[in-house]
Amino acid sequence: MGKHIVEDQLIENKDFSGKAPDAEKYDCCRFVNCDLSGADLSNIHFLECTFNDCDLSNATLAQTAFRDIQFINCKLIGLNFQDCNPFLLQMSFTDCQLELASFYQLKLKNTRFQNCNLQEADFTETDLTNSTFETCDLFQAIFDQTILEKADLRTALHYSIDPENNRIRKARFSREGIVGLLDRYDIEVEG
Repeated sequence: MGKHIVEDQLIENKDFSGKAPDAEKYDCCRFVNCDLSGADLSNIHFLECTFNDCDLSNATLAQTAFRDIQFINCKLIGLNFQDCNPFLLQMSFTDCQLELASFYQLKLKNTRFQNCNLQEADFTETDLTNSTFETCDLFQAIFDQTILEKADLRTALHYSIDPENNRIRKARFSREGIVGLLDRYDIEVEG
């Protein structure tokens, strides 16, 4: 039986853990409470889909297409998003666990991260122009040669961003958050 296209479907309480889903393309589908942890999502196209309360931790994303995707309250630990198909890549994340996720060299302009745990996420050489990190924990997240121009980090927490090693022109930070821009200088800011 060959792979097929699934359109406008609610896919609920399915266990795809450790295997590949049945279809090669999901268009305008809603995944709810699905276990895709360790699943092989290679070469699968997800177009205008929403993932609610799903676990995709450690899934394989070789050439996976995520186009206009919303992840809501999902567990996305250890995902190598840099393996995705970069063509028209567009995602948003709300209330997600993204610890140890890698976004290496991706173009993620205008991406919204809202109330996400991004501890130890890798944003090396990622273009995050005009992206928003609203109430996100960025403890030990890696920013190296990252483009953060016009990004909004006013409510982000625990970040350490070297302004000499990253492009931060017109990025927005809170007064309290400025400390995260001074870490490389090993100084103490009081008051």
